Amino acid sequence: MKLDFDTDDGIGTGATLGVIVLETDETLEPEFARMMDLPGVALYHSRIPMVSEIRPDTLAKMEADLPASARLLPASLEFDVIGYGCTSASTVIGSDNVARAIQSVFPNALVSDPLAALIAAGRHLGVRRLGFVTPYVPEVSQRMRDRLEDAGFEITAFGSFEEGDDRVVARITEESIVKAAETVAGQADCDALVISCTNLRVLGRLADIEARIGLPVLSSNVAMGWHMLHQAGAHVPRPELGQLFATP
Repeated sequence: MKLDFDTDDGIGTGATLGVIVLETDETLEPEFARMMDLPGVALYHSRIPMVSEIRPDTLAKMEADLPASARLLPASLEFDVIGYGCTSASTVIGSDNVARAIQSVFPNALVSDPLAALIAAGRHLGVRRLGFVTPYVPEVSQRMRDRLEDAGFEITAFGSFEEGDDRVVARITEESIVKAAETVAGQADCDALVISCTNLRVLGRLADIEARIGLPVLSSNVAMGWHMLHQAGAHVPRPELGQLFATP
């Protein structure tokens, strides 16, 4: 017996979003699942090859793989925004080049990445002086500092775990991140604190960190999630996700 059926516009009636996630990332997807839990918002993931060693040369190699990873997203969908989930690689490759690679597959999609999102979030909040926490080796951290300063921010306080293995970064405890945030925020006057890397587990303690240091906290995942929702016209203020998400 052949059954009748109807079709509709699918899940993403409010926004259709895609994210390209690093092969080694263990944190972005669970945090994005919480941020994107909104009526009519559909979120789809792809993965991109990445060795565990975080160095400028390994990060740069991902530029060539971005189109193939984008092609693993459903071609039948009209994506509003596609994000590339690597802060350090976005810094090395450049946001314009990231967008160009993804739009070679989905030319009508807007593109976000954590570096572009952090810059947009900082400007949205009107902050200038940043405390800056990273897990990266010094060369990678310095490149990102340079990009943020080129965008008009001043890095007034800095600290890094200096861990080069992304698998280890994913296992840095939330309590270690909280302590690092307090340490860096206490070094000098800051308007906001940036905690960089999509593999650091920040979202679950973000409100706690903000309460402890009295500053907005911009993590890579929170900034990119906020940015993508704004780009798609689907942002809804949600104070439980921190000061950035609380804004209109």
